[in-house]
Amino acid sequence: MVLSGGGLKGLAHIGVFQALTEFGLTPDAVIGTSMGSLVAAAWAAGHDIETMRRRGLAVKRKHVFQVAHSDMAFRRMRAPAIYRPEPLQQLIEDLVGSKTFDDLEHQLIVNTVEINSGMQVLWGQPGLRDVRVADAVFASCALPGLFPPRQLRGRFYCDGAVIRNLPVRAAAGAGHTPVIAVDVGSSSVLRADVENSGFAATYARGLEIVMQTMAEESLRGWEKPALLLVHPRVEHVPMFAFDRTRELIDEGYRATKAVLDEFGGPLPDDARGIYPRRHVRIRVSADRCIGCGACVLRAPHVFALGAGGKAEVLEPDQSWSPLDGDYVRNCPTYAISARVADETSA
Repeated sequence: MVLSGGGLKGLAHIGVFQALTEFGLTPDAVIGTSMGSLVAAAWAAGHDIETMRRRGLAVKRKHVFQVAHSDMAFRRMRAPAIYRPEPLQQLIEDLVGSKTFDDLEHQLIVNTVEINSGMQVLWGQPGLRDVRVADAVFASCALPGLFPPRQLRGRFYCDGAVIRNLPVRAAAGAGHTPVIAVDVGSSSVLRADVENSGFAATYARGLEIVMQTMAEESLRGWEKPALLLVHPRVEHVPMFAFDRTRELIDEGYRATKAVLDEFGGPLPDDARGIYPRRHVRIRVSADRCIGCGACVLRAPHVFALGAGGKAEVLEPDQSWSPLDGDYVRNCPTYAISARVADETSA
């Protein structure tokens, strides 16, 4: 299983584990990024779902974000980060203590990036298991600029989302069994007035766009092992909202349960590609289309420019995975629409 980062939206992963438990599913291993690594570490350390839920609901801003006033005052632009590391470190240690990866009850892999070289390092793999889990998780949560990088084995590591927020390729390399990936960081939702909402909102929106793009690129052309992609509907929740935890956990549970209900359990070992799939019908509004050709560049098998210079749909009926359809949101005039085929034909 792969759990993405996404700020506080990563608390939705608690609900994911709740749904898996109800289905009697135990992952062979969990790969986590940022908040996904923190929730995964709590599970791997042996905490039950009720404890994880209770601890998640108790998290307040002061447990994560405390401004590093001294560093900001004395070191100014050379301060390593805006926030002090101690509160987040304490939160992580309260969950996993001083355990190394060999001390955990379940296999855990933590996604990080070495800040100087740009190298992706997956702690918990063979040869990378003797460090404290708390230090690896802190590094994975250390978004550059917000928290200082964490030193491990003489090098400095930061948030794995910098290079891969949803590290599914690492899961594919670990074996041939189906993978469940839960993405709470990507967001294709149209925002309003971001440019006037302050530094934090602009920064968070930029991160969402980066994570969306990285997820799409890493999954493009995916064939095997079969991947069950879960997208909890948390796009409307700000990345650093501390008053929506119950909603986030419940949505993680709902989204995972809905996908598992659809399949009646995990995917078979011989399945290929990305699931779940939906049959949709594509339409183009001629009144809105300006003939820029963006849709043709992205999906020449679906669109072509007609005699009038506007987009026409070649294959209106499509089978979509959660990854497909990026041409809808990348139309500059919102001329393309997609509807579930059964609803359209009814």
